Amino acid sequence: MNALQPNTDESKVPAYTLPDPLIDIDGIRIDNHQDWITRRRPQILSLFEEHVYGKTPSASVAMSIAGTTLSPQALNGKAVRKEVSLRLKGKRNELYLDLLMYLPLGQEGPVPLFVGLNFHGNYTIHPDRELALTGKWVRNSERIGTTHNQASEGARGGFAQKWAVERILERGYGIATLYCGDLDPDYDDGFQNGVHPLFYGAGQTMPAANEWGTIGAWAWGLSRVMDYFELDDSVDQQRIAVMGHSRLGKTALWAGAQDQRFALVISNNSGCGGAALSRRRFGETVALINDRFPHWFCRNFRQYNENEQALPVDQHMLIALIAPRPVYIASAEQDLWCDPLGEFLALKHAGPVYRLLGTGGLEVAVKPPVGQPVLDTMAYHMRPGEHDVTAYDWERYLDFADYHFGHTTGKAMP
Repeated sequence: MNALQPNTDESKVPAYTLPDPLIDIDGIRIDNHQDWITRRRPQILSLFEEHVYGKTPSASVAMSIAGTTLSPQALNGKAVRKEVSLRLKGKRNELYLDLLMYLPLGQEGPVPLFVGLNFHGNYTIHPDRELALTGKWVRNSERIGTTHNQASEGARGGFAQKWAVERILERGYGIATLYCGDLDPDYDDGFQNGVHPLFYGAGQTMPAANEWGTIGAWAWGLSRVMDYFELDDSVDQQRIAVMGHSRLGKTALWAGAQDQRFALVISNNSGCGGAALSRRRFGETVALINDRFPHWFCRNFRQYNENEQALPVDQHMLIALIAPRPVYIASAEQDLWCDPLGEFLALKHAGPVYRLLGTGGLEVAVKPPVGQPVLDTMAYHMRPGEHDVTAYDWERYLDFADYHFGHTTGKAMP
């Protein structure tokens, strides 16, 4: 099969063998909680750093709050709106991140919330006329009329249907989001813009072959948002769910794997490099993703183009890094590019780690039918339709959060 010709025929999936997440690099089986935490988990995390996403810099940058705009009666009295400017200062330059938060009114104490990156700018997630338009580079979008890589009034709220802001608030949760391009613009510029230059050493102009790409930078940014939440008394820092769709679903998984402060992790249609098993070579493959988006992963990942069996990890091991925290993997029936079966199987094969840690695995033998979610510590659904985030998805994620956070404000829908 040509690496740049996607396969959507199940009969053409090659035979493959998955690495066992519970056998360490010395061939010793991990059979207790302590050995997983101290030995095997660090090994797997290091393998993903070296071969897939790249190493995140260990050095820190100074973060400060550059400004906050507070609207206590936003959305016709439904929410408190916060727009927070976070300043990151490196050795030779600095970067500003614009965080948007909506918190429900009338709820006592700090609130649990969902956090995730957005694709086109904060102003596109809701038609709220008071939201600031970004002056930074944004992706062009024929769908919402974005041209010349500039934000415009006509694109305001252009992707509101993907965010379900009012419904999230009705259910008693906050929602926080950050434009991914604030961290690193989503195009291959040799890593000259965004967060990477904050960490370059003397004479360095791009990350090394085993250092972070754009997905790594986006995941790092989600952790900086988590740093901010720890300073905000209106947020329940113990009940933060990180959620992402598509490439940002890959990001949510990598962020959740690295940063255990995220209490719950949700991947929506994340596919190759996210929740789908690479070895299946179904839909988008390692070769396809590295060809089209060479900036997403570390350069070491390219050696596995058409060579997935040589990878020392696969995506079930990424999900295993989230254990024992709750994880939700969601697919769409017609989204063959993201390999729904491969997403389910990765979740299923992460189950032994969850069982070892005492939470139970995914207790279904085969992929459940469309529209029949499995909700436990490990959750999965496949809904009708294509590559998207829908109201159905959000209802399931809210139900999942209610179950694990013990949060029942608002009424669940069937």
